[in-house]
Amino acid sequence: MHTTHPTEYRRGLYSVLACYLIWGFFPLYWLPLVGQPISAGQLMAHRIVWASLLAIGAIAYSRSSRTLLLQALRHKRTLLTFAACAALLAANWLLYLAAITQRQVLQASLGYFVTPLVSILFGRVFLGETLRPLQIGAIALAAVGVVWLSVWGGQMPWLALGIGLSWSLYGLLRKLAPLPALPGFTLETLLLLPFAGLYLGWHHAHGSLVFAQLPPLPLAIVIGSGAATMIPLLLFAAAAQRIRLSTIGILQYLSPSLQFLLGLTAFHEPFSRTQFAGYLWVWAGVVLFIWGARKRQA
Repeated sequence: MHTTHPTEYRRGLYSVLACYLIWGFFPLYWLPLVGQPISAGQLMAHRIVWASLLAIGAIAYSRSSRTLLLQALRHKRTLLTFAACAALLAANWLLYLAAITQRQVLQASLGYFVTPLVSILFGRVFLGETLRPLQIGAIALAAVGVVWLSVWGGQMPWLALGIGLSWSLYGLLRKLAPLPALPGFTLETLLLLPFAGLYLGWHHAHGSLVFAQLPPLPLAIVIGSGAATMIPLLLFAAAAQRIRLSTIGILQYLSPSLQFLLGLTAFHEPFSRTQFAGYLWVWAGVVLFIWGARKRQA
């Protein structure tokens, strides 16, 4: 049985904790943009542009990553798969940024609470993976929570469902097209770059590009969005090489938990008793999932 050296395990653990803390506090990063004239679409396009530039700069210093990227560019099937990955990633980013700028952080957190459960379901449907009874129960509880929020909460949580489905589908495709984090991230952003450039160019031509009109702090937030996107992904990749996926999966709930707390405190979003009841069903599914994972490790 392969075991990880204690030093490497600690590095992996610190890396994944840093990653999830960054993602958990991510709404605070975007908070200065709330109320600014920049739309979620323009913000996402800028995020793609700055992330692409940073990825190109990073891959220029890594010969192995550069070689893998060039090999991927020569394979049509790989390109098609990563084109689909890029589209799903863009959809996820757009929905997340829409949730933040519209002060719907609670829905964003709900989306990431249900993501692991949706991923388990996709593994069963598309990859033929076996579902254990506790996993089925966890998915059922989360589904009841979503139905509760849509029926008794007054509206279907579309942003949460979109975030969860897009990220789960992205994870499914990335599993089928294994490529290390840096070359994979570079390829995805490069595939999105022409569309982002055209979108921003269209706004510039019509006088609706607001980038230069932003105050200094929001402007710095937009420019730094590339680093804010890339750093946690690289930390996640470093952790995946050193610690068990089950550990990574359980710790994943740190991010939506922090986002949920920020939605209530920093963003002051309303949260009714009816909504709380719906979230309880989802949290019950999460607890059942974590308990089942720990029971399996024992």
